[in-house]
Amino acid sequence: MKDVNDTPSLESAALLTLLRAPGARWRQIAHEVEEAGSALLVLQQGSAAAQTSLFDPSQPPDLSAQIAELDAWGREGISVLTVLDVDYPENLRTVYDRPPLVFVAGELRPEDSRSVAVVGTRRPTDDGIARARRIGRHLAASGYTVASGLATGIDTTAHTAALDAGGRTVAVIGTGLRRAYPKQNAGLQARIAAEGAVVSQFLPDAPPTKQSFPMRNGVMSGLALATVVVEAGKVSGSRMQARLALQHNRPVFLLRSLLEHDWATSMQRRPGVYVVDEPEQITETIDRLTSPTLLTA
Repeated sequence: MKDVNDTPSLESAALLTLLRAPGARWRQIAHEVEEAGSALLVLQQGSAAAQTSLFDPSQPPDLSAQIAELDAWGREGISVLTVLDVDYPENLRTVYDRPPLVFVAGELRPEDSRSVAVVGTRRPTDDGIARARRIGRHLAASGYTVASGLATGIDTTAHTAALDAGGRTVAVIGTGLRRAYPKQNAGLQARIAAEGAVVSQFLPDAPPTKQSFPMRNGVMSGLALATVVVEAGKVSGSRMQARLALQHNRPVFLLRSLLEHDWATSMQRRPGVYVVDEPEQITETIDRLTSPTLLTA
């Protein structure tokens, strides 16, 4: 069991306590903790983003129960990365709405900073499946990590294509890590945890909710260098993720077949949106945009 006096354990436990306080506003807590440089300090001095009056500032908080909880998660293979940790995902740290912590099954690696999100409908056409498979394989072969949301349809295809190509894939899910949604992807979730990483901003037992999936899309956008939308209707999480990616100053790639939808023809006019026909156009554009010489006069 972890030493209750271990500073990282205390900080993670203090952050969990803050996030569970009445009225806790997670985004604001992330900013408070980063500014103070310590979740324990915020807990002891009081938070404007959570009701911490339940804790006596004159007494050190008893966090032994939270540390035991963290230790139990660790024995299950679930790690917790907070905004104070050096291993917190590099790309995610740069977005304004980053979560204060993420839970990880498997292992995030430094090369996962070269992630590209591939998203789309749960009810794809045969052409959409074929396109998602080609994109996943090409990204993996080009040294990119394929990120997606572990939903049926396009997400499942993108994850599987990357794995079958011997590449890396990261699943960002809308439930806690102890759950699988949809249930038929439980095996794929386990495989991704074994060969890549499964990431969630939600407590391990959290169920799926109407709000959790849009939040998942925000984290996926923040983790990735760019988002590729393969197929998506007018009302969809993929369309929402494209909007979030632009807010995060990440490029968005729309397959040309999407231009039959009004939302896509409108979005293509926005700066940072690229319409593509082939997977190679995606990597060529990302390589150009992330080249160290891009800012050279």
